[in-house]
Amino acid sequence: MNNIKILCLSTALTCTSCSVGPDFKLPNVLMPSKWKNGGSVSTADIPVPGEWWKLFGSAELNRLEERAMANNEQLRGALARVETARALVGVQQASWFPTLNMRDAMQYERLSQSSFGANLPPGVALPKTQRRRFQNLLEEGWEIDVWGRVRRAVEGSKAAQLGAMETLSARRLTIASEVARLYFLAHSLDRQIDVVIGTRTWREEALKLQESRFRGGLANEMDVARARTELEIAHSDLAALQRQRGNAENALAVICGEIPSNFRLAKNSHAMHPPKVPGGLPSTLLQRRPDIRAAEQSMREANAKIGVAAASFYPAFSVNGTGGLESIGTNNFYDQKSKIMTIGPSMTLPIFQGGKLKANLRSAKAGYDETLANYRQTILLALQEVEDSMLDAGAYAKQAASLNAAIAAAQETQRLAQLRYDKGLASYFEVVDANRTVLNTQLLAAQVEGQRLMASVAMLKALGGGWQ
Repeated sequence: MNNIKILCLSTALTCTSCSVGPDFKLPNVLMPSKWKNGGSVSTADIPVPGEWWKLFGSAELNRLEERAMANNEQLRGALARVETARALVGVQQASWFPTLNMRDAMQYERLSQSSFGANLPPGVALPKTQRRRFQNLLEEGWEIDVWGRVRRAVEGSKAAQLGAMETLSARRLTIASEVARLYFLAHSLDRQIDVVIGTRTWREEALKLQESRFRGGLANEMDVARARTELEIAHSDLAALQRQRGNAENALAVICGEIPSNFRLAKNSHAMHPPKVPGGLPSTLLQRRPDIRAAEQSMREANAKIGVAAASFYPAFSVNGTGGLESIGTNNFYDQKSKIMTIGPSMTLPIFQGGKLKANLRSAKAGYDETLANYRQTILLALQEVEDSMLDAGAYAKQAASLNAAIAAAQETQRLAQLRYDKGLASYFEVVDANRTVLNTQLLAAQVEGQRLMASVAMLKALGGGWQ
């Protein structure tokens, strides 16, 4: 009956207990009402799809994203961290329940004859000082969470679990955007390679023509040397582009979790255009960006640690008990007289800890201040990334339009220079210079096309992608 009363009292104390320490409140953050560069890009008022890369309409990009999501080793590591955090929640929740352990022990004891005999009355014979003690016990313990120490610890571990899940989402978004970036980089390099190959073919024909003209006495050695120089420069440019394209392909292989030597990316030099990117308001970043949500969970975890540290100043209540069999020797081990039992509540009150508890509380509060600063900094960086990506997208669109006009003008200049040279009105240097201008303008246009696509990827990533 007494045991039942004790358990009832413990339950009542637990139910009426409070949680010390501050309750978490999301801090106020000043967010802009609109984007500074939002008017310079093509946006649409539609939600970002979960698989946002499908907006680009590339079947090969979709396949690469699927391979990366399935095989990337960094994602597997982040998923393992989520499982670790989930298991640690169970570790903290276990503190709510009583513990029950079984202990079997056999001890050999030898008592000091001089010290033990000194305490015996005169004439009393000294008992055996060597003996064996046997124990078979059940040990029970239960901390009564009066001040919410356990609840705060569970609260913190759950926040850590959610933070790990948000970090996994952020990692997925980063991996997906890197796959898209490398894919469009390779696409841009394919287009540049086609431009250089076309220029190389033109220069090979030009060299043959100059050599023929030289043999016929219609050109000098300088024109032949200049034509050969331009052809070798084209060979050099092609080798450099092929090297860069190979590096992008190898990087894609690693992200997709594959061996670079076994990975091949099909050539794609078809023209591609960036899609309309869902815009949204700046305030939606707080919900859409997984890195911001992860920073919020870090604050929640740090706030809960303050409660755990504050609870250590208060008395700790627990119910402990031991019951079982104990005897000296084995003859009477299972007799009724070998039974033992102890059970009862206990209280531990910290009186002097040398400043340890205060220092621990200061540390917890400082840790929260650090996570608060990280949270605000994460928001600022997110806003900067969106503004930068919008600025880049708008600038590249204007640059692409200008380059298209420049290519047409450069090709007309080359045609006129060739015509003047054929009529003997200009030197071959004019033809070479005009061809070089066409090449550089076409290369720059291919680069800008890739940069426009990559800027769209950066904008989708900065806006939080479509991960829920």
